[in-house]
This record gives sequence, structure tokens and C-alpha cells, in this order.
Amino acid sequence: MITGEQKSKVDAVWDAFWSGGIANPLQVMEQITYLLFIRRLDDEQTRALNRANLTKKPIQDNPFPVDRDELRWSVFKNYAADEMFETVDKKVFPFIQTMRDEDSTYAHFMKDARLAIPNAAMLVKVVDLLDKIEMQDLDTKGDIYEYMLAKIASSGQNGQFRTPRHIIKLMVEMMAPEVGDTIVDPASGTCGFLVAATEYVREHHAGEVNSGPGAKHFHHNMFHGFDFDNTMLRIGSMNMLLHGVEQPDIRYRDSLAEANTGDAGAYSMVLANPPFAGSLDYENTAKDLQQIVKTKKTELLFLALFLRLLKPGGRAAVIVPDGVLFGSSKAHKELRRMLVDDHKLDAVVKLPSGVFKPYAGVSTAILFFTKTNSGGTDHVWFYDVQADGYSLDDKRTPLLDAAKLGPIPAIAATDQPDSSSLLAEGGGEGAAYRDPLTTEDHAKNNLPDVLRRWAERDGAELKRARTEQSFCVPRNAIEEQGYDLSLNRYKEIVHEEVEHRTPAEILDELEKMELGIQSGLAELREMLAGGGE
Repeated sequence: MITGEQKSKVDAVWDAFWSGGIANPLQVMEQITYLLFIRRLDDEQTRALNRANLTKKPIQDNPFPVDRDELRWSVFKNYAADEMFETVDKKVFPFIQTMRDEDSTYAHFMKDARLAIPNAAMLVKVVDLLDKIEMQDLDTKGDIYEYMLAKIASSGQNGQFRTPRHIIKLMVEMMAPEVGDTIVDPASGTCGFLVAATEYVREHHAGEVNSGPGAKHFHHNMFHGFDFDNTMLRIGSMNMLLHGVEQPDIRYRDSLAEANTGDAGAYSMVLANPPFAGSLDYENTAKDLQQIVKTKKTELLFLALFLRLLKPGGRAAVIVPDGVLFGSSKAHKELRRMLVDDHKLDAVVKLPSGVFKPYAGVSTAILFFTKTNSGGTDHVWFYDVQADGYSLDDKRTPLLDAAKLGPIPAIAATDQPDSSSLLAEGGGEGAAYRDPLTTEDHAKNNLPDVLRRWAERDGAELKRARTEQSFCVPRNAIEEQGYDLSLNRYKEIVHEEVEHRTPAEILDELEKMELGIQSGLAELREMLAGGGE
């Protein structure tokens, strides 16, 4: 997590763009991405020179030609304003446009890079401010870039590109990716899901990531992201780079198009928040997706796409609008039937409607499913999230300390007490052991509890009543309800019995009250009469 001082430095960079007349947050982020890319190339050049000096061998893997020092960040940052502007605009940017390293995702997305900073004074200010931000440590690089991306979400309609980070983290924690996984997000945006997956894998499988075959897979084959917005691709690629992934597969692609059908069954995990109401060229939509679900609704087509992309045994955690859960069209019903009957629907986690405010008030849920091609749904686990740690209004104000926001990883099964102690709602020694949040905290943030109960979905959760916040529903009950997956279809509401008094009892009480009032008035009259004498 970045410090207050680092935040102030990033804020200063952002303010410099705004005061200089660049108000579009995506354009600001894009220009910062270009400059950070140039700064990184200079760092690589420095490392290449140091290796050459130590080994006494010729320079290898140097990004810049050795006779073009003026292209380097460490050199031009010391130029006078006009000279710096001329160098960066006329030499550095044309150079990175012509980089054609086929193995470099980042160089590929720089081919149409252009400097949008309008004058020399502003460029000097921005370069100076970026140069003061320490970005040597991997975690710091990633945290700083994430903080910048958060500014996109707080700057207007462009926030639609960014799923709340604590929701992403919950989904990744629940999916628990491993080094052998091949993960895809077909609507990757800024690559938030992929970045969270890299952080989880580094934290839980550090030894495998740092050396051997696991390291090669992690850096070259594990992460795949597709989008058809080049700005998002540039930002997403840089996000992955600054989180320490050398060559992720981040590509321009219309994931629903007929032309992109060659990687069916290629992935073991899907993490995504696909567009709910995007424009669709129905004629160019993949025919195999239309055969699965004949519709123009992008949220349904993306679900069909996820099933196509997954290999048998592959798993998915995806955000869908509530309409997917209960929509009455033939396409809605057939897709839900497929998830339940033909594959294994693991869970439906209902999110509160304010999660995506202020940009959208749509109600959503997270679907968890496994591709089997042979059924396997015994029961479906439901959880009704009522609080996510933030206010559910347009301000989205944190309700808890930062340490209590987001999910808290569940303790490994070998370290847990007997699961029977979890049966009592919020009580019992086991529940206290596994959930460090108090009852008051839970009322403000359910996410740690979601993760805790998810680990018990095939155990203690099976015994929960449908009156509780989470419960399991057998497959046959879902079939009987026409494959409706809305939580309220299965949740039971307990109404407390209210005992009403009979009319005669109420009249008797009113009569007593009336007699008391009359008696009081009589005493008051006597007191007034006595005082008059």
C-alpha cells in the first residue's frame, strides 16, 4: 500500500495534467503510461550496461541504440524545457512507435503512441514529478499504478472500465488460482482481474513463480486478456508489467466475433466482468455462440463464450446483471439450464445494488461454475451480500478501516477447528477463530464472511436454513422453479407472530384511561376552587 507522501506525488502529477488543460482521465492515464514506459526502457538500458561492465561482454538486450543517449529518460530529464520537448516529441515518441519486438506486448501497443502534452513547461513539470516517484520495488510499482487507475474510476463515466478492487479480490480469493492455471479475461479493460490473480499466485506460490517451469509459465503463458479498446490495452499492459509479469498475452480482440474462435477449450479459469449492454454487430457474432444461445444480449453471449473458452474441468467467476438470473426469454432459460444440467453451477453470490455506483445502480451477482460437459450440479450455494464495506450511495464512503475492507483469506482446512462450530450464525468458538471481524464489522462488510462460508459450502453450509444469509439449494429444487437462480426465489422469510389484543380489552383500557383523566380533572377543579376562597 502506498504512503501518504507517495499519494501526494501522484496527485501532483494528476493535477499538473488537469491544470495544463488535459481533463480526460483516460488521456491522462494514457500519457502517464507512455512516460512510464519510456522510463522503464531507460532502467532496462542501465541494467544492460551494468551487466556488460561486469561481464566484460558486449551489450545485449539494450532497448535504445547505444549512440542515441538523448532518447533515455535519465538524459533528457536534465534538458532545458524547449530542448526536452523537442527531443521527446520529435525523437523519443517516434522511436517507441517503431519498436517492433514481436515478443513484447508493451512495444506492440506503443506503435500509435503520441505526445499529447501541449507545451514544454507542462512536460518539464510532469517529467520532474514522475521522476520523484520511487518505483523500484515491485509492490510499490503496482500499488502506485493501481492508485492512478482508481483516479479513472473517480473521474466520471470512464469508471465503467474498472470493477471495484475489493470485489475483484473476493472473486480471486474464492477461485484460488494456482501456477498451473491458464487464466483469461475476454473483456479485460485495465486488467484488474489478471493483476489480482498475479498477486494471489505470488503470495501463495512464491517458490514456483520465482524459478523453474512455473516461472516461465507465469510470465509467458498464464495470463490472457482481450479488449477492443486500444487505450485500455495500453493501460492494461502497463498494469501487468508494473505488477511484474514480463510477457502477458494482452491483445486486441472482439471476443464475440466470428473471427476469434480458435482458442476453444484453451483456458482453465475465467475471471471477468463483461459488458452488460454493449453494442453488438449481430452479423459478425460467432455462429457457435449463437447456436448455444440465440440472442443479442451481450451478457448472455459472454456466458456462452466463457463455456467455450474453458477446458473441461475449467472454472469461472463472472459478474452478471440480475436479469441473467431470472430472465424469462428462451435464451435466458436455456443458458441457466445448461449451467445447472450440463455443467456444474457452484454458487450465486448476490451483490448489493450500490456496488457499481455512482456509474451504475444495476443489481448484479457473481456466478461461479465449472465446465464439465456432463453435469455435476448437486446443489448451488447462495449468499446474499448486504454490505461490502462501503456506503451504497454515490459517494461510496469506506465504512471500516482499510485493514478490514475486502475479503480476509480463509484459514487452511488443516488449521481449522471442527466445522460443526460454524453452524451457529456468527457464534461458536470456530466462527470467532476464522472470522476476525466483529458482529458490528460484519454488518458493514460481509465479504470476509462470504470467503469463510465459501470454504464450507460442501460441509457446514449444507445444514444452514434458507432463512440465513447463505444456504444451499438442491439441483432438483432449482429445476422445479424453471431454473430460476434469483436468491429471493429460494430464501425463506420468517415472520414473527404478533399477538393482538381483542377489541374488548382495548376498550377496557381506554375506559380506564378516560376514568383517570376525569379523576385528574376533578382534583384540579377542587384545587382551583380552594385557592379562590
